[in-house]
Amino acid sequence: MKRIFLILITILFVSSACKITKQTTVITPKKHGNIVLISTKYGDIKLKLYDETPLHKANFIKLVEEHYLDSTLFHRVINHFMIQGGDPDSKRALTGAELGNGGPTYTILAEFVPALFHKKGVLAAAREGDNVNPAKASSGSQFYIVQGNVYTNEQLDGFEKRMGIKFTVEQRKMYTTIGGTPHLDGSYTVFGEVISGLDVVDKIAAVKTDQNNRPTEDIRMMVTFVDN
Repeated sequence: MKRIFLILITILFVSSACKITKQTTVITPKKHGNIVLISTKYGDIKLKLYDETPLHKANFIKLVEEHYLDSTLFHRVINHFMIQGGDPDSKRALTGAELGNGGPTYTILAEFVPALFHKKGVLAAAREGDNVNPAKASSGSQFYIVQGNVYTNEQLDGFEKRMGIKFTVEQRKMYTTIGGTPHLDGSYTVFGEVISGLDVVDKIAAVKTDQNNRPTEDIRMMVTFVDN
């Protein structure tokens, strides 16, 4: 079974499955704007897709055009980390079934943009772990929205030392105020951000979950285009 890996905290790794093939594709969608709406029973999350990550933007637009994400679940939720969805197998999943293996038969080339980082509210692509996916290619459909934590400058210093990176002034400002998941920077493609509905992300992140981090009560989504 193939697994997607997201680093939960500094030294703890948590895996979530997603079936992904080695094939990478480029999608050409119909003409749409940059704003999409994820509707759930907890409220609406409005997202702006970044122009700086055209492959991921085009792919997400294609998924919305095809209603691929409609009725899928937020199948993996970890409070103070992120909420993950986009597994088509979740549409008809039995209660308590482990999810995270579903998706289209392609991946998306990584699009790492230094100015796009894991502050609270960003939309990013899940993927398989480095051991089977050294190119860090993204899942064709599974995504997550960051909730994260607020960090001190001292904690960020520790991340820099362990990861061999240097945070910008803007990253430090965001991570010490609104928060995020700085340990994911440079490893997962960030391709959008929440422009309204961060409170809904917090509500979903706080729900009761089982041993696989699946919410005990299903949280389905409908994803549509909205006017800019």
